[in-house]
Amino acid sequence: MENTLTRPAAPTATRSNRLVDLLLADRHSLALSTALHLVPGALVVAAYLFLAEPFVKAIKYPIFLAWAIALVIVLGPLMFGLLWLGRKRTGRYTLRTVAHYRDKPISRGKIIALIAGLIVWMTVVSLSLVPLDNFVFDNFFTWIPFEGAGGSATTYIDGYSHAQLVVTMLVCLPLTGFTLPLIEEYYFRGFLLPRIAHLRWGAPVLNTVLFSVYHFWAPWTVLSKIVFLFPAVWLVWRKHDIRISIGMHPGTCLLMATIGTIAIILGVTP
Repeated sequence: MENTLTRPAAPTATRSNRLVDLLLADRHSLALSTALHLVPGALVVAAYLFLAEPFVKAIKYPIFLAWAIALVIVLGPLMFGLLWLGRKRTGRYTLRTVAHYRDKPISRGKIIALIAGLIVWMTVVSLSLVPLDNFVFDNFFTWIPFEGAGGSATTYIDGYSHAQLVVTMLVCLPLTGFTLPLIEEYYFRGFLLPRIAHLRWGAPVLNTVLFSVYHFWAPWTVLSKIVFLFPAVWLVWRKHDIRISIGMHPGTCLLMATIGTIAIILGVTP
């Protein structure tokens, strides 16, 4: 007798395969790419409002910790999703076939020089554009309800004891200082950017703009992010080497987070 009990599982497998094929296609439509760029940002805000903020306020720690937790809640599963896509195609958890621009076409010496220059660029320009962030916030985003919102880099940690600040920064350092930016690079530059490469020069422009907007929790920084991120995104697209933006983005975040943590430990911050 023919066994009909296992047939209902087929539609689920078919839908799963279609989803994988859609996500791993060489090209993403503009609508799909826009959604894939922005939905994670909306989920971060939701995770903050419904989970991380209530928890951090309950333990009376700086709200900066809540944003780190919200990012972990979203970006952790996002990274697993990329690995899952790799498993669906290769049989093992891998970024192969998922994240591109990983063939290392640029020589070691040139990539080190590029990364060093971009770290200086991102550090100097981002700090120089803080007045722009303040201006945009004061004129357009004072309605933002998030605690600590504002142009200053310290608003999310102001008003807490030295011990609380030290614990917060030490917990967040490996997360917001390196791991989370690294996941963002694999997702936004390794996964999404190559799949809109058919837009030619529009690809790095769109990727930079949408990645900047993805930071829904700090919309007043969109303009400055576009300015200091675009050179690295353009070079990744042009040279097909994700190490450029990985070196600049997590590299700069780690540098600034480490300096900020040391300053707080030594008590030299305002």
